[in-house]
Amino acid sequence: MKDTFKHRGLRQKLVEVVKAKGITDDNVLKTIGNIPRHLFMDSSFLDHAYQDKAFPIAADQTISQPYTVAFQSELLQITPGDKILEIGTGSGYQTAVLCELGAKVYSIERQHELFKKTSKFLPKLGYRPKKLIFGDGYIGLKEEAPFKGIIVTAGAPFVPKALLAQLEIGGRLVIPVGENVQTMTLFIRKGPKDFEKHEFGEFRFVPLLEDKN
Repeated sequence: MKDTFKHRGLRQKLVEVVKAKGITDDNVLKTIGNIPRHLFMDSSFLDHAYQDKAFPIAADQTISQPYTVAFQSELLQITPGDKILEIGTGSGYQTAVLCELGAKVYSIERQHELFKKTSKFLPKLGYRPKKLIFGDGYIGLKEEAPFKGIIVTAGAPFVPKALLAQLEIGGRLVIPVGENVQTMTLFIRKGPKDFEKHEFGEFRFVPLLEDKN
């Protein structure tokens, strides 16, 4: 697993691209510049690793566009030590970003193939989430709640009530909501039943899968 001078140079160009698109959080930009995204993809697609676009990975899933990862991460407003729940571990790239930002990360993955692969891969890069779970993201992780932030990395047709319930007061849920095209949505919990809602335009994600069993 090599991370060469060339890779680091390509990452800095990527940082400039996402910065030009409006990402202003210096910690998020630094993190995008630090993490070797090419290691999260098949080596035959190395030329695509530092382009600002999503790319297919195993189990019919995708590694998200770097701008999207940066955008969602910025909306979370993470400070070191924050307890964050991630719905959709996927390749582990977003998970690594959260870890790099200093969050205590709990991450749920519905696809067993990805869960197994990422569980072994992340520690090899030095990223150690608090817990990786194979399970249903729609129900969250009640036993570890409340969370300072919850990030959903797949398109949800509706906002799961369980996720809203597992936010602490002042906590932030970042979730793309919609069927074919999603609206990036931020919920901030203001009280036991009071949530502030903000919308941030259209994005495209693979669907958030639900456990039908």
